[in-house]
Amino acid sequence: MSEYRPLLMRSNRLLGSALIEHNLVKFEDLEAANERLLEIATTGDLRRSSVLSVLVYEKKVLTEEALLHHVVDDHGVSVIDLRTYDVPEAIRRDLDLEACWATWSVPFDHEEDFHFVATAYYLSSAVRSFWEKKLGGQIIWQATTMDVIADFIDRTQLEQTAANKNYGRPLASSGRTAAPGGSVSPFPMTDTTPSLPPMSPAGRNSPRPPLPT
Repeated sequence: MSEYRPLLMRSNRLLGSALIEHNLVKFEDLEAANERLLEIATTGDLRRSSVLSVLVYEKKVLTEEALLHHVVDDHGVSVIDLRTYDVPEAIRRDLDLEACWATWSVPFDHEEDFHFVATAYYLSSAVRSFWEKKLGGQIIWQATTMDVIADFIDRTQLEQTAANKNYGRPLASSGRTAAPGGSVSPFPMTDTTPSLPPMSPAGRNSPRPPLPT
């Protein structure tokens, strides 16, 4: 947590500022959510240290569905569900999962100089800047929900742990089936859990999200 705390706090702070700027939450609601975030962050729990989760699941003053529609409609970002996308083994094997938790974002594919990154924090300029520097090249962003991100990180964590115990064996396919025991949703499933807008094509036998022309 100590290594990623500055990134986590900056990612959340700039997300909150963007939510205010785009009139998605009220200032007083964000202030209360930030106070709650500081309480959670002192526990060192990367998974729960999210101002978005506080706004959506605790304060219930925002829905991820509203946020996704804003990102799609106003920023031209498409949406993906990683639960139906076969992420390459090399990416899953080497993924920095703590950085993913700190930014609620995961790289899930690449082609030549283009990297594909799914994120629940697209509006945070700190998140975009971090991954642009870390990955190099150009990034094609895809919006998704916190639940989708958490499910992917949980499955990848299990795969990385298993691979470390069985060094030299390939990782299991991420595919469409959850890891044994299932992944733990980052927050309780409630009526605020959104239905995702139309997805990008799923699976590596289907076309990737389109490259810029």
